[in-house]
Amino acid sequence: MHVEWQEAAAYLWPIGIALAIGITGWWLLMALTRRLKGRDYRRARITRVISRPLAFALPMLVLIPALEATPLDGRWLDQSLRLLHIGVTACFIWLLVRAVAAGEQAILRDNPMEVADNLAARRIQTQTRVLSRVLMGAIILVGAAMVLLTFPMVRQIGTALLASAGIIGLVAGIAAKPVFGNLIAGLQIALTQPIRLDDVVIVEGEWGRVEEIGSSYVVVRIWDERRMVVPLTWFIENPFQNWTRRSADLLGTAFLWLDYRAPIAAIRAELERICKGEALWDGRVCVTQVTETTDHTLQVRLLVSARNSGDAFDLRCIVRERMLDFLAREHPQALPRTRAEILERPDPPARAPRSQPSDDARSPGAEDGPPAVVAVDDVVDGSRR
Repeated sequence: MHVEWQEAAAYLWPIGIALAIGITGWWLLMALTRRLKGRDYRRARITRVISRPLAFALPMLVLIPALEATPLDGRWLDQSLRLLHIGVTACFIWLLVRAVAAGEQAILRDNPMEVADNLAARRIQTQTRVLSRVLMGAIILVGAAMVLLTFPMVRQIGTALLASAGIIGLVAGIAAKPVFGNLIAGLQIALTQPIRLDDVVIVEGEWGRVEEIGSSYVVVRIWDERRMVVPLTWFIENPFQNWTRRSADLLGTAFLWLDYRAPIAAIRAELERICKGEALWDGRVCVTQVTETTDHTLQVRLLVSARNSGDAFDLRCIVRERMLDFLAREHPQALPRTRAEILERPDPPARAPRSQPSDDARSPGAEDGPPAVVAVDDVVDGSRR
């Protein structure tokens, strides 16, 4: 009995002490996390990022030397240590992912897009979001490979795959072409930035804003609240319009088809009056031009400028509505109309009866046949017998 107690104590003391230390550390770290919840200063944010993964890793870290100090050996010890190492590796991967996410949130917090001129903020936020997701994916992929390599069976499969790396690499490359294509496209978009978050784009004829840039697709919020999901590679391989690439300022046009009697000077003065009294106008461009003529009407272009595409659209509608109201009220003759002119035609003169041509007036034709031959002997006193 005494021998059995000694053998049990050889296991219980190291494991019990390790469990006591690990559970105590876990409780303290979780209590610290709960206490700092809602705090928004830098030290609290860093502590929240580290404390939770460390709380789960600490018991496993102290159990590793505790198991090695017990008489346990052979297969059971190897399996137990392998499980603990996998758990510690998973906690370490978790910590790295949380650190990347915390860094992303810190950069986004320092560069808000809720400002009037958010061009630099949108550029930084786009790079941060895309690169952080790529980095998280790489961390998880490397961590999963490290965990799998702890199993002898997986190591043997890896050795066999390396022997035929050429064929496997070719097959994997063909199979994973969409995945790697989107990954490379994501890096290109993050570095060159043909699009950014909140950019106004025209994709497949649809007007919308870039709402989300993921690791494999872009979500465009259409003006009528629909969402268009576009692969990342599409923005690299296809042309599209970006209305906020350098600046959100935009020109808007309103076309009017008017009569030739339209007073262009009065229309130009009215457009200036409308723009100066409208807050949507940014004060840059206010131009009236005759850009086209037809046989019935002329085309007048009203060109105005605004701070962004939304203001430009609203300003175009306002200019068009007020200008039509002005013309209908002050210059109705300027509106296009269709003209028709009816002329009275005199009665045509009476036509003379058609005279029949005489035989002498007709020209001989082939259908008349040869002329008749009259003998001299048959003529008596100027008449035929």
